[in-house]
Amino acid sequence: MAHFAISCFSDTLQMSVNLNVILPQRTKRHGFTGTTPDGKYPVLYLLHGMGDDQTIWQRRTAIERYVEGTPLAVVMPTTHLGFYTDMAHGLPYWSFFSQELPELCRQFFPQLTDKREYTFAAGNSMGGYGAVKLALAMPDRFGKAVSLSGALDLVAMAQYTDVFPLMQDIFGSIQQLTGSDNDLLALARKTRNKHTVLPALRICCGTEDSLLPFSRSARTCFAGLGYDVTYQESPGGHDWAYWDDQIRQAIPWLLEGISS
Repeated sequence: MAHFAISCFSDTLQMSVNLNVILPQRTKRHGFTGTTPDGKYPVLYLLHGMGDDQTIWQRRTAIERYVEGTPLAVVMPTTHLGFYTDMAHGLPYWSFFSQELPELCRQFFPQLTDKREYTFAAGNSMGGYGAVKLALAMPDRFGKAVSLSGALDLVAMAQYTDVFPLMQDIFGSIQQLTGSDNDLLALARKTRNKHTVLPALRICCGTEDSLLPFSRSARTCFAGLGYDVTYQESPGGHDWAYWDDQIRQAIPWLLEGISS
């Protein structure tokens, strides 16, 4: 594997941004199997949670080992505390992630595919929200998404947790959030009504995680709308021991159908 730590300028955010990238590498000692029809690398946008940055997945999991021997490229950007959203009072992180970031990545690495069936998103907690949001908002660009302990049902979270007051600068009031494209359950309904091709979703949460009720409510909504949902509850909390194991399990699921 080849590893890149990138600092570049974002026209959308009007500031420098950082991302880490893992690319497959063929060497005399190691190689990889599997290709896409266009011969380019499938790509996973791997998103972090609250309080972390673009380095966290490589510091707290064995993601490089899990993709060793596969053709999967992994892009790990930072959103700071932007929640992958055009903030009510702050920066337009959603515009950056949904539009500018993929263009920058393909500019720097032309070998990354732009085919939806080989473009994926995954993340933990806040990043699980961002991953599912990318797939639901752009089903023509993302084929699969993985949520690990994701903050998926923000409207319900706002009513039953003390987290939402911290996020009013991001989403505005609960009234502004409800029914908007930042409300993933509402977004899923809009996408289902507008598109015939829908992303496949993998939703995982630990049975000791306080966010479990919100993974359950999101699963019920998405499955009821006809999305292909793989759902898993297993022992674990809101922690890296759980997320490390779950991202390991998710990689083969993402790569199903990649020819070898």
